[in-house]
Amino acid sequence: MAQPTFETLGYAVEDGVAVVTLNRPDKLNAFNTQMMKDLIAVFDVTDADDAVRAVIVTGAGRAFCAGADLSAGGDTFDYDSRGGEALAARQRDGVQRDGGGLLTLRIFDSLKPVISACNGAAVGVGVTMQLAMDIRLASTDARYGFVFARRGLNPEAASSWFLPRLVGVQTALEWCYTGRIFPAQEAFERGLVRSLHAPEDLLPAARALAREIADNTAPVSVALTRQLIWRMAGAPHPMVAHMADSRGIQARGKSGDAREGVTSFLEKRPPHYPDRVSTDLPDIWAQWEAPTFR
Repeated sequence: MAQPTFETLGYAVEDGVAVVTLNRPDKLNAFNTQMMKDLIAVFDVTDADDAVRAVIVTGAGRAFCAGADLSAGGDTFDYDSRGGEALAARQRDGVQRDGGGLLTLRIFDSLKPVISACNGAAVGVGVTMQLAMDIRLASTDARYGFVFARRGLNPEAASSWFLPRLVGVQTALEWCYTGRIFPAQEAFERGLVRSLHAPEDLLPAARALAREIADNTAPVSVALTRQLIWRMAGAPHPMVAHMADSRGIQARGKSGDAREGVTSFLEKRPPHYPDRVSTDLPDIWAQWEAPTFR
């Protein structure tokens, strides 16, 4: 596929790994409406490209994302005051949908694994967008802050759903109540990030993890696994998982991927999986329906 270009992002694919780079370094990669649109669009691109096996998200310059672009001053979050066509398009029944939430909901639906390589400051939406990513790596230079209460706001980007599931209710409340900036070491110790790396080692570590996925696993199985783990995070009973698991095993068990996975193992050779996410992903969700905004 031809490589797309984005106003606020860098995008490159190499050997099955897509690297998405937040690219407003002069603004510390501050999040604005265009970046929201670009990020949502880039996950449409990675989902549609069977050559992409994993996605890495990082930042250009010394920040990952310093949060919302505050150039509008005190009216930054006053949607009624700011108005405009772009904001009007996000209204539902008089409620302005949060842009960070539109992004994390899109990441939630990604068909490819998403790895965050947090290279620097990640504040506000700069950290909440990472919560919907699957595995978070951080530079030792990274800093985090759920600063909403210090700006007279509440947590956004569906982080009240994601964050407690990752770090527990107590830590989630402490970080959001205080709004303080905390170092990468604390993020690691409390389970927000998987590992810490020297700045120069961060992207190589993320690429190595992506390669482990790309070189050894069936892409359709990975896509199903991502759906199962994320969707079951809110399931009311394990029976919901059992129903989905059973449909998945039945569909995948007769696939070319399953035959290749077993045969390559027995023959002690690398696998060459024939199935593609774009054409061969089974629908195992007989009763699944994403809620609508209301």
